Amino acid sequence: MNRMSVLTLAILITLPFGAPATPAVPHGGIAHAHALLGQMIAADTTPKFGTTELVNELAHVFVEAGFPPADVQVVGNDPKRMNLVVRFRGRGERRPILLMGHLDVVPVDLANWHTDPFKLTERDGYFYGRGTMDIKGADAGLIATFLKLHAERFVTKGDYILALTAGEEDGVSNGIQWLLANRPDLIRAQYAINVDGGGPELSGNQVTLVAIETAEKVYESYTLTARGPGGHSSIPKGNNPIYRLATGLERLSTLEFPLATNSASRAYFARLATVNTGNTAAAMRGVAHDPSDPAALRQLAARSPYDNAHLRTTCVPTLLTGGDAENALPQVARATINCRIMPDESPSKIQAQIVQALGDSAIEVQPVAPAPTAPPSPIDPALFDEVGRVAQRVWGHAVPVSAYMSAGASDSVFLRAAGVPSYVFNGIAYDVNDDRSHAPNERILVRSFDESLQFDYLLLKAL
Repeated sequence: MNRMSVLTLAILITLPFGAPATPAVPHGGIAHAHALLGQMIAADTTPKFGTTELVNELAHVFVEAGFPPADVQVVGNDPKRMNLVVRFRGRGERRPILLMGHLDVVPVDLANWHTDPFKLTERDGYFYGRGTMDIKGADAGLIATFLKLHAERFVTKGDYILALTAGEEDGVSNGIQWLLANRPDLIRAQYAINVDGGGPELSGNQVTLVAIETAEKVYESYTLTARGPGGHSSIPKGNNPIYRLATGLERLSTLEFPLATNSASRAYFARLATVNTGNTAAAMRGVAHDPSDPAALRQLAARSPYDNAHLRTTCVPTLLTGGDAENALPQVARATINCRIMPDESPSKIQAQIVQALGDSAIEVQPVAPAPTAPPSPIDPALFDEVGRVAQRVWGHAVPVSAYMSAGASDSVFLRAAGVPSYVFNGIAYDVNDDRSHAPNERILVRSFDESLQFDYLLLKAL
């Protein structure tokens, strides 16, 4: 019996995390959910290695747990980047609901990590490891919940479809795009719940809001290119593209896009105003109006990078290259600028503003690829109400549920463009000012992961 087989049996035997409150959950169930997360973190699913090995291991877990092989599909067009689709059969009283998350993670710089990024490490109340937050922690919760419900022989109102996919982080062989184009039958659903963001927000030790993303900023990158004649480094010339590009980037660093809101961000800050006090609550109420109060917008934007990113388009350099040899003058210097654009703003207009800010017509500015866009998903009152009821059971008090606009990007954009509403949230509570997605020492609270198991279990039983 292989390592995943042992884990499967352990989970099926001792995973009773459906109790009324987390402290009452027997430790054995939590421990084996931890083991599942540990197995997933240990799998290096960066672009270099891909997702296929982990996908095959997880497929074996489901089949060995008793899921019909026909309901456990390993599909895709890239041998390194396969996707897993698992169907949990229900009573057919509603259309299927798609549950989705990506398995790929971004690369790591080992020098900046305090722990082994590919070993789940528990320290000071946190789980550390690449993918804990983005988003193997949430993926593991869905898998554990499927296994628990199946072991209990619980029959849900309708089918659930779990899609664990590749290519979300770098866009190569993107699993959701491939499924939509080639196997739409596998993921056809009433709507999708994407665990790639959102969810319960912590203020201190208390969950004060559950944010459900219904819209996201437009992801667009631009390449900035400066050119020069080159030559030998012993005879410097005036037209050095590295200097030219560096000067342009310095000018670009002062560019600030206008502050603005939309229906999703206004609803989000209106909800936040009910759980804050004083000047902060007043500013949030000012932003929640249409038109928003300019002074309130400035106050919130200055409060934190998180709030600033939800109130304006942002652009930032993320890649820089130049030259070919240390003893040769560079002929080309390039930078990549990654922008997260407010949904109602034009990428071409943003490109024009970048060109103007650079102040040098000799620096070429080109989009890396067409920007994917999609309309917001409509608020689903039944879903939002059920999330609120589950949140109250898990955290012991009424928790507001709010739509919001994500400053990041997710695979939901492809579903929304295809006409499938997508709602982005999971059950892992976090401090929005300690979001370490893509960062060194990525982590989640152990307590939050444990509570998310109950959240997933109760929500999937209810929907």
